[in-house]
Amino acid sequence: MDLQTDSPTSQNAYASIFGETGIEEFKACIRHHLVSFQGRDPDMAGKQDVCRALSYALRDMLMEKWFTTQKTVYAQNKKRVYYLSLEFLVGRSLGNAIINMGLLGQVSEALEQLGYNLEELREYEEDAALGNGGLGRLASCFMDSIATMKIPAYGYGILYDFGLFNQTIVDGYQLEAPDSWMRLGSPWIYERTSFMYPIHFYGRVSSGTDAEGNYRPQWVDTEVIMAMACDMLVPGFNNDHVINMRLWKAKASRELDLSFFNAGDYINAVENKVRSETISKVLYPSDEIREGQELRLKQQYFFVAATFHDILRRYRKENRTFTDFPNQVAVQLNDTHPAIAIPELMRILLDDERLGWVEAWDICVKTFAYTNHTLMPEALETWTVEMLSRVLPRHMEIIYEINRRFLEEVNERYPGNMRKLTEMSIIDENQPKRVRMANLAIIGSHSTNGVAALHTELLKKHLFHNFHEMYPNRINSKTNGITPRRWLLKCNPELSSFISDKISYNWVTDLDQLRMLEKYHTDKEFCHQWRQIKLNNKKRLAALIQKRSGIVVDPRSMFDIQVKRIHEYKRQLLNVLHIIEIYQRLLTTPDANIQPRTFIFAGKAAPSYHRAKLIIKLINSVGEVINNDPRVEDRLKVVFIPNYNVSLAEIIIPAADLSEQISTAGTEASGTGNMKFALNGALTIGTLDGANIEIREEVGEENIFIFGMTAEEAEYEKKCKSRKPYQIYEQNPVVSKIIDALAKGVFSHGDVNLFRPLINDLLNENDKYHLLLDLESYLECQRTVNDCFIDTDEWTRRSILNVARVGKFSSDRTIKEYAEEIWGVEVDN
Repeated sequence: MDLQTDSPTSQNAYASIFGETGIEEFKACIRHHLVSFQGRDPDMAGKQDVCRALSYALRDMLMEKWFTTQKTVYAQNKKRVYYLSLEFLVGRSLGNAIINMGLLGQVSEALEQLGYNLEELREYEEDAALGNGGLGRLASCFMDSIATMKIPAYGYGILYDFGLFNQTIVDGYQLEAPDSWMRLGSPWIYERTSFMYPIHFYGRVSSGTDAEGNYRPQWVDTEVIMAMACDMLVPGFNNDHVINMRLWKAKASRELDLSFFNAGDYINAVENKVRSETISKVLYPSDEIREGQELRLKQQYFFVAATFHDILRRYRKENRTFTDFPNQVAVQLNDTHPAIAIPELMRILLDDERLGWVEAWDICVKTFAYTNHTLMPEALETWTVEMLSRVLPRHMEIIYEINRRFLEEVNERYPGNMRKLTEMSIIDENQPKRVRMANLAIIGSHSTNGVAALHTELLKKHLFHNFHEMYPNRINSKTNGITPRRWLLKCNPELSSFISDKISYNWVTDLDQLRMLEKYHTDKEFCHQWRQIKLNNKKRLAALIQKRSGIVVDPRSMFDIQVKRIHEYKRQLLNVLHIIEIYQRLLTTPDANIQPRTFIFAGKAAPSYHRAKLIIKLINSVGEVINNDPRVEDRLKVVFIPNYNVSLAEIIIPAADLSEQISTAGTEASGTGNMKFALNGALTIGTLDGANIEIREEVGEENIFIFGMTAEEAEYEKKCKSRKPYQIYEQNPVVSKIIDALAKGVFSHGDVNLFRPLINDLLNENDKYHLLLDLESYLECQRTVNDCFIDTDEWTRRSILNVARVGKFSSDRTIKEYAEEIWGVEVDN
């Protein structure tokens, strides 16, 4: 299928510039940017130069549409949505922009006439790694859907100079290096020097009263850092609608610290200014040391305060009072990172606008909504009262007052119930006293949503049970989604074209239309072409693996893939135990009916997360032994692809046969990788966790491989321990053989101590991730997977049905639910 002639994209206003002379004009625009913006001779320019010039040329077109979009929103006086997220895992923008603008054919032709290939040029763009993983990628998918659905909204975050670290693997270990993705600047970033706002830190609160005797404090003697707006444009798909993410960059204020300067210490005066700009330097500084924790808190307040300067600037253009504020402004808090926004809005309404507490609080609750992304209590964000009082003294005062009034309400509802008062309080009174940001976010918002049906039910039953009991309508579910534009149309063009030839192109904005593929799942010719497309994607990934790691893998083997953040609860270790089991079977029973399989891992462990880094070492060590053992030949390979990012995911995901979604039930809030894999025709092996449950409901029980305990069973085992890991080790010879191989140094050159911490975790009766308790079920399920893969026709049919039935997991559906049920915003259908 030709994306430009057979789809509506050819009719958009972007494409209309390409008439008979349009190609020449576009080429001239590229040359212009090479000369004027980059100072490069077009005849001598390299591919990186041309990539940037192409990006600038497209950005010019987007900017024109952004102007029109903004004028329309202002003219219609629509309610605006502000999506606050400390992460946006954008990836590369060039290819996504070209596809959403409907210019793939025209841009490719223009570049070919200039002697360049679009695919080659795209490799010169840096990934905008402004996030850690799923939460940040979800935020970016949401921006795409918001633009495509023409919702008047903005994304707000931080423009980090250094994104998530670059990962290299040396001797099997993860090593981190800075990811200076902005070292050459980015053609997709507009610096808005006219939007610079002062952000205050530290200082003290000066008490005072107004003429009526009302408490009117002043926050004084503060340090000031300037926040400069930087815009990244996001085009909707084929609709000429462009929104922007406004990312804040820290700038030193113009004033030098005169206490240093007057003492003759000019160097210290300058260093103090430079130090202030570190706020936007690095994504997620280490929180192991006090300075790292404090910087993280300052990052959160920095972008929240700057965002509210921007929100109020727009609001005040048409409004003199705050009566209509919740009808004009909706603020979505993506996790607790922006939750300091609640006391910040209260500070503004109380101190700057002189509203009374009751009116200000009513506005606040109606304005905010909070998305929770975790089920693990230890992952809920808290700050020490000491630190928050020192960094943001006025906000700490307001938090105490919010808590005092809230606990009065709790006591009225549940008289004398000290347990509820203790558990629901924003302040954890244990030493050192801490501020519970999740409690603050729930209390200060009219909506708290989970991101999958199971996640939401567990929030109601366990984590936030007290709040659900008090506010029964406040906690709701909004199952996550992914944008089909990037995660099928862009990353899997051959499959996208094949699908569109059969059912038309409308699935790109209405993913439920994939249901029409069901009638082809028994069509032999259709299935044959489906398999060929998958094989082509696997060959592309195999070439990348050989280039990056030197390992040769067979594209006709099963590609069994687990790519995600490396964390104990995601249980990459469980996957490795299965690999060892297959390896041992191949050695003892060479004629076993085991299908050739290539295990592929990718993902980063937090630099200070030593257990996760040891798991990476284990994966690589097991791979080193297996890949070099001539006895298994090409029947088994293990690959760890370093430096996982969005661009790498776009190559890996279309190549997957089997998607590993094996977290301990009751730990994964939702997951979106599971959705991306299913949308690209991979079958899932997983637990009944997160969105896996809803995927099973959609694709059918027969088209997914489920194993292990349910969330209720896992919770029961934590308390009652019906089976202890060591008992399983002693009673099951297959399990004991796997563990013994690790213990004897089979995969560590005889070093019996290297992986001892992991062995101890596996055999510990307090293993909260239940690896050995689920291992037997997992091994049995994997044998079912093996037998199914032998039947090529059956596997293909299941693959087709997975794609046909995952329309629910479009981020367009998710955003529509947010808009209609939380934000109160009309959706342009």
